Amino acid sequence: MSQLLKGKTAIITGSSRGIGRAIAQTFAENGADLVIHGTRKSALEELQYQILKSGVRCEYIAGDIGDYTTAQRLTEICLQTYGKIDILVNNAGINSRYSFTDLPLEEWDNMLRINLTGVFYACKCVVPSMLERKSGCIINMSSSAGKTAHPNASICYGVSKAGINSLTQKLAYDLAPSGIRVNAVCPGPIETDMSLQWTPEYREKALSAIPLRRLGKGLDVANVALFLASDLSDFIVGESINVNGGKYMN
Repeated sequence: MSQLLKGKTAIITGSSRGIGRAIAQTFAENGADLVIHGTRKSALEELQYQILKSGVRCEYIAGDIGDYTTAQRLTEICLQTYGKIDILVNNAGINSRYSFTDLPLEEWDNMLRINLTGVFYACKCVVPSMLERKSGCIINMSSSAGKTAHPNASICYGVSKAGINSLTQKLAYDLAPSGIRVNAVCPGPIETDMSLQWTPEYREKALSAIPLRRLGKGLDVANVALFLASDLSDFIVGESINVNGGKYMN
């Protein structure tokens, strides 16, 4: 099997489950050495064990991505262990479903801290080493909710993801002359732990709004991240790519 990331190193935030876990496993299968991140040490240890069986190296850091020291630790362990950072995948994030009138002030603050400021922190820590090498790839996990209103997501979630799309474009514009590519991925409805809690009625409604008539899988998103991280996409910069079965097109 062709290994598109052989010899590359990657930091993947929010990789202990769901989309992030699928990305970590896909990158490992394609030859990348990893630093994985999440909030639960036990889940990271289990994932690390699985990844090591792929024949690549893997370290982990447990911590709050909304804390700048977590981004610093991720950067330091990648550089100390592998000597370089080729790829950063900013996947860590949270969601909520409050209506605007019921939204607590602290929910707004926490959502932006983790979903948007956490991405900024990770980029802030990783970019200097990429600039030094004049090479690198950053993939920010956004959402279709960052492009259009979503009836089942809090306003702060959509705002945080719209912010990621804007951050992606500005970073891409500034860093492209130094050989660093920055792009975003915007998933739509994906089978995750959260979707397992849907009622049958809500699932049917969600499916009926997707032209492909199925929910996405973590691997659907991971394959797009793999493409963006590989040399196959070396002329793609500043894009926010939809992965939603056609539910939202632009």
